[in-house]
Amino acid sequence: MSHPLEQWEYFTTLIEAEMSQVDIESEAMIPSEEMHPKFSPYATLPELNRLGQKGWELLSMQPVVVGKNHDIMVHPNDMKYWSHTYLCVFKRRL
Repeated sequence: MSHPLEQWEYFTTLIEAEMSQVDIESEAMIPSEEMHPKFSPYATLPELNRLGQKGWELLSMQPVVVGKNHDIMVHPNDMKYWSHTYLCVFKRRL
Protein backbone atom coordinates (compact mmCIF):
# COMPACT_ATOMS: atom_id res chain seq x y z
CA MET A 1 0.00 0.00 0.00
CA SER A 2 1.58 3.28 -1.07
CA HIS A 3 1.35 6.49 0.95
CA PRO A 4 1.11 9.83 -0.82
CA LEU A 5 3.95 12.21 -0.11
CA GLU A 6 3.12 14.68 2.60
CA GLN A 7 2.57 18.21 1.34
CA TRP A 8 3.88 21.18 3.30
CA GLU A 9 3.62 24.92 3.18
CA TYR A 10 6.28 27.18 4.63
CA PHE A 11 6.26 30.57 6.32
CA THR A 12 9.12 32.89 7.22
CA THR A 13 8.93 35.93 9.47
CA LEU A 14 11.00 38.20 11.66
CA ILE A 15 10.14 38.15 15.36
CA GLU A 16 11.54 40.81 17.68
CA ALA A 17 12.20 40.14 21.34
CA GLU A 18 10.90 43.29 23.03
CA MET A 19 9.64 42.79 26.57
CA SER A 20 7.90 46.19 26.51
CA GLN A 21 5.41 44.71 24.01
CA VAL A 22 4.54 41.67 26.14
CA ASP A 23 1.82 41.38 28.78
CA ILE A 24 3.72 39.11 31.17
CA GLU A 25 0.66 38.44 33.31
CA SER A 26 -1.20 36.85 30.37
CA GLU A 27 1.72 34.64 29.30
CA ALA A 28 1.88 31.49 31.43
CA MET A 29 5.28 30.43 30.05
CA ILE A 30 7.00 33.66 31.13
CA PRO A 31 7.95 33.71 34.83
CA SER A 32 6.15 36.79 36.17
CA GLU A 33 8.14 36.93 39.40
CA GLU A 34 11.39 37.66 37.55
CA MET A 35 12.72 40.92 36.16
CA HIS A 36 13.38 40.42 32.47
CA PRO A 37 15.95 42.27 30.39
CA LYS A 38 14.59 44.58 27.70
CA PHE A 39 15.35 42.13 24.88
CA SER A 40 14.73 38.82 26.67
CA PRO A 41 14.00 35.88 24.33
CA TYR A 42 10.90 35.27 26.48
CA ALA A 43 9.35 38.13 24.47
CA THR A 44 9.19 35.87 21.40
CA LEU A 45 6.88 33.36 23.11
CA PRO A 46 3.52 35.08 22.48
CA GLU A 47 4.12 35.17 18.71
CA LEU A 48 5.63 31.68 18.59
CA ASN A 49 2.65 30.29 20.52
CA ARG A 50 0.17 32.18 18.33
CA LEU A 51 1.70 30.65 15.21
CA GLY A 52 1.82 27.21 16.85
CA GLN A 53 -1.91 27.44 17.57
CA LYS A 54 -2.43 27.99 13.85
CA GLY A 55 -0.58 24.75 13.10
CA TRP A 56 2.84 26.20 12.27
CA GLU A 57 5.84 24.18 13.47
CA LEU A 58 9.05 26.13 14.12
CA LEU A 59 11.91 24.73 12.03
CA SER A 60 14.59 27.33 12.57
CA MET A 61 15.15 30.46 14.64
CA GLN A 62 18.29 32.50 14.03
CA PRO A 63 19.30 35.91 15.42
CA VAL A 64 19.89 38.28 12.52
CA VAL A 65 20.69 41.89 11.73
CA VAL A 66 18.03 43.34 9.41
CA GLY A 67 18.88 46.01 6.86
CA LYS A 68 16.62 48.85 5.75
CA ASN A 69 15.42 46.77 2.77
CA HIS A 70 14.78 43.72 4.97
CA ASP A 71 18.01 42.22 3.76
CA ILE A 72 19.47 39.96 6.42
CA MET A 73 23.00 39.73 7.79
CA VAL A 74 24.33 36.81 9.79
CA HIS A 75 27.80 37.35 11.27
CA PRO A 76 28.84 39.96 8.69
CA ASN A 77 32.57 39.82 7.98
CA ASP A 78 33.00 37.59 11.03
CA MET A 79 32.05 40.54 13.24
CA LYS A 80 29.84 40.03 16.24
CA TYR A 81 26.62 42.04 16.56
CA TRP A 82 23.93 42.07 19.21
CA SER A 83 20.45 41.46 17.88
CA HIS A 84 16.97 41.03 19.30
CA THR A 85 15.46 40.15 15.92
CA TYR A 86 15.09 36.51 14.89
CA LEU A 87 14.48 35.05 11.45
CA CYS A 88 12.00 32.21 11.98
CA VAL A 89 11.06 29.49 9.51
CA PHE A 90 7.90 27.44 10.02
CA LYS A 91 6.06 24.65 8.21
CA ARG A 92 2.64 23.02 8.40
CA ARG A 93 0.81 20.32 6.50
CA LEU A 94 -1.34 21.40 3.62
